[in-house]
Amino acid sequence: MKILIRATNWVGDAIMTLPALRAVRGRFPEAEIAILAHPYVADIYREQQICNQLIGYDSQAKHAGILGRERLAAGLRAQKFDVALLLQNAFDAAWLAWRAGVPERIGYARDGRSFLLTRAISVPKAGEVPPHEKFYYLELIRRAGWIDSLPDETFIALNVSEGNRRRAAEFLVQSGARPDSLRIAIGAGASYGSAKCWPPSRFAELANRLQSQTEADVILFGTAAEAAVTRAILSQLRKPPIDLTEKTAIADLPALLSQCHIFIGNDSGAMHVAAAVGLPVVAVFGPTDPYGTAPATPRCTIVQEKPYCNPCFLRHCPTDHRCMRAITPDMVEAAAKPWLHAVEAQRA
Repeated sequence: MKILIRATNWVGDAIMTLPALRAVRGRFPEAEIAILAHPYVADIYREQQICNQLIGYDSQAKHAGILGRERLAAGLRAQKFDVALLLQNAFDAAWLAWRAGVPERIGYARDGRSFLLTRAISVPKAGEVPPHEKFYYLELIRRAGWIDSLPDETFIALNVSEGNRRRAAEFLVQSGARPDSLRIAIGAGASYGSAKCWPPSRFAELANRLQSQTEADVILFGTAAEAAVTRAILSQLRKPPIDLTEKTAIADLPALLSQCHIFIGNDSGAMHVAAAVGLPVVAVFGPTDPYGTAPATPRCTIVQEKPYCNPCFLRHCPTDHRCMRAITPDMVEAAAKPWLHAVEAQRA
């Protein structure tokens, strides 16, 4: 059997779909499984032993527009898949599977796409499944009859090869990190939008405090879109950090974070990757709901204040960003200290 799985479009969601993907692999160990994903998401699935093939969906170039999508559909059609499982909710996912001629198309009945699906699965109502997003994807395959019950993985792990760990360690030293230093990873951005972002000045104040107390190396992670946030932090740091903003790709993130000791950041894809490679995580939540999207790890402390408007799930705050401004460096420092003490005890 040949199975095509349309992945989600966000890195954090990609991590949260791993239990469902591993369940599909367990249910069909001999199947040829291909995952269709945007390149930056596909990189998360490498080395995870859940698929035979990764197919890049380059919606900004090769597969842009209707002609690009037709080109992609033709390529998929040539592979003669037997079934398509759509983890992505969009209409486009169902349209591609239909245009690719996949005879069985399974996905949630939403976004006006039910008529393109051969098995339109009803969306879980509130209270029908646990609130964390990992169960949303697991419930889809349960309702499809591929698993009998919902496994509850308290820790979603990402595999990182020893070779990648070694290369990441060498890269960090080449970038200025000391070989045996305590390393604090900071992710101050969030691709979703500015509403998820704790103010850069507070990240800077926190980093200054932690460096003065621990003499740690602070490592800043960020994409090109988050460069302005990094610049704002850099302007207020008393000691120069290792700034990896714009210098790494999503594919590098698991290995690089595996060579750090703690992650402090916003609700973001980097947060989920850090948790999945085993780091303790201090996650600053604002407009989103940690019951749904907290990292799946027991090594996590959530810092959140909840004004009347929380959670709003907006990308950009239309008022005064009070949910994030209510969180002080003292609060995040207090959340980080127990993890730092534990890490230093292990390193002693």
